[in-house]
Amino acid sequence: MLLLSRYMFRLYLYMIRFIKNNSLSLTFLVLFVLALAAQVFTGWSEYNKENRQEGAAMVSLPEYLQSGHFIQSTFENWESEFLQMALFVIFTIWLKQKGSSESKKFDGQNEVDKEPDPSQPDAPWPVKQGGLILTFYKSSLTIVLFLLFVLSFLMHFYGSLKD
Repeated sequence: MLLLSRYMFRLYLYMIRFIKNNSLSLTFLVLFVLALAAQVFTGWSEYNKENRQEGAAMVSLPEYLQSGHFIQSTFENWESEFLQMALFVIFTIWLKQKGSSESKKFDGQNEVDKEPDPSQPDAPWPVKQGGLILTFYKSSLTIVLFLLFVLSFLMHFYGSLKD
């Protein structure tokens, strides 16, 4: 029994440390799931309302999740968000805004503009490799956001065709 309680206490401490170390990611994951659930149930209700008005049959939730209406509306929303974030990342590289914590300083050199040092022991692998790999690494957030935008655009188009 004592062994079990020690195990449970260690598990408890691990969970507390995990939550503390990942609280931002966990919070946004929960917010994402709640927002997606709200969109699903609102879209399902609206879709069935439109079907009822047109004399068509109502659909179950699993049927709605496979419908073009769900796919189109979900990815239309994501499309605009990923484009906005990609543009925000790109614009904060070159443009400045007085008083903004996201903006670079107006005077002097900014820490983020310094070239990464491959001789540092904790330097990431792409920094140590250099060349094309380092170029992709330095632009990876922008590349991923634009790829997500393109994927969302294509899924929005597919959902529109299916609807």
